[in-house]
Amino acid sequence: MEMFFDNGASEQAKLTNEERFISIFRSKIRREGSEKLLDYLCSDNCDFFTAPASTRYHGAYPGGLLEHSLNVYDCLCDYLARPRVRDVYGLDYSEESIAIVALLHDLCKINFYKESTRNVKENGVWKTVPFYTIEDDLPYGHGEKSVYIISGFMRLTRDEAFAIRYHMGFSGNEDNNTVGAAFAKFPLAIALATADMEAAYFIEGSEKK
Repeated sequence: MEMFFDNGASEQAKLTNEERFISIFRSKIRREGSEKLLDYLCSDNCDFFTAPASTRYHGAYPGGLLEHSLNVYDCLCDYLARPRVRDVYGLDYSEESIAIVALLHDLCKINFYKESTRNVKENGVWKTVPFYTIEDDLPYGHGEKSVYIISGFMRLTRDEAFAIRYHMGFSGNEDNNTVGAAFAKFPLAIALATADMEAAYFIEGSEKK
């Protein structure tokens, strides 16, 4: 049987997560200021490529934030490509907007988690194990903090800003009426929230035991 493969997908599969992120960023995001933002993400002043995505839930390991961002990108691309989403719901966004909201929605977690250790008892024996703590030097919320960081480098459209701001959906510390109003006016926020949950719960799993 003759087999056919997508060379682009095959090449992407060979890349490390960092290489893939940079490749998608540079090929999809061309907005003024985007290169300065990427320079910051790659700098020694930023731990984006090595940070975890949480302290004990999804992506609670070095590189978890980067992996989660790529997973959300893949999930969002898939969601927006569904015929019902495009033809019935009418959701249609540029590749640039999709890359921006997915890859950058959790920039609020940059330089946010710190490595520490704690003593735990296993089989009657105490041992020292590593874990993450939170040290928030910029306590500006969650989604709004990501919008703030991105906006320091490049402009966001209103759809992009609201999608990132409300990507936690009804699971965040938000007034439900406000979330509902944002979802009604900016459906990209629903799409991103859906992709975020799909990545966190189905791809990356829940709390590690």
